[in-house]
Amino acid sequence: MEIQGKVAVVTGGASGIGAGMAKRFAQEGARGVVVADVNLERAQGVADSIGPQAMAVRCDVSREADIQALVAATRERFGQVDIYFSNAGILGRMGGIELDDALWDSMWKIHGMAHVWAARALMPEMVARGEGYFLVTASAAGLLNIVETAPYGVTKHAAVAIAEWLRIAYGRKGVRVSCLCPQSVLTDMTAGGTGSAGVNGVLTPEQVAEVVVQTMREEKFLALPHPEVAQYFAGKGQDYDRWLGGMQKLYAKHMGG
Repeated sequence: MEIQGKVAVVTGGASGIGAGMAKRFAQEGARGVVVADVNLERAQGVADSIGPQAMAVRCDVSREADIQALVAATRERFGQVDIYFSNAGILGRMGGIELDDALWDSMWKIHGMAHVWAARALMPEMVARGEGYFLVTASAAGLLNIVETAPYGVTKHAAVAIAEWLRIAYGRKGVRVSCLCPQSVLTDMTAGGTGSAGVNGVLTPEQVAEVVVQTMREEKFLALPHPEVAQYFAGKGQDYDRWLGGMQKLYAKHMGG
């Protein structure tokens, strides 16, 4: 898909990958860019930097009603949603299964159900038009896992699975679906350090945006700003036990156990 003349919605758009993609959509000629974030003030700053074709909307993606309101506001302003970048995410605290249920529940909603709720709101109209693009930001952790935080790794796996299912169900109905799986990116999440995710370097949001746009043009499923992830993923599939052994060593290195 070419972005010229399209209407794009970006959740988690106030900073990091989301802000980078909102600006890139505008540079690519989108006629409308909706910057959605739980922090409206920062989202408005991004929208202001883009110009009159951008609009900021407060949206807490852990609430289905907020996503429905976001879609409705976009339709009211621009008529339709052509591209939906379901990008909002949280890192939470480091740890494993001992972390409290409230954190797990937030992650399930933001990294899982938020994509479901957005698809529920948008797929009927995209299928009816025979065109649309739905992008999910998962993470390399969704393909591989991450040793520092169990809730993040587990729920990002769910994000990949949701994107896969949407591609399977709607890919022959005119709806394109892609899944973004970077390692470490220069965002608020990495301000305190990159941990194991930084093993192949830290990219800028602009570098990630370049890969996303190219993925959209080619209409491929996986957007991999760190190409090494493809090799790791292939190795995981070829010898799962060996891969798990390597991850156990990584866990010991970063977690000390």
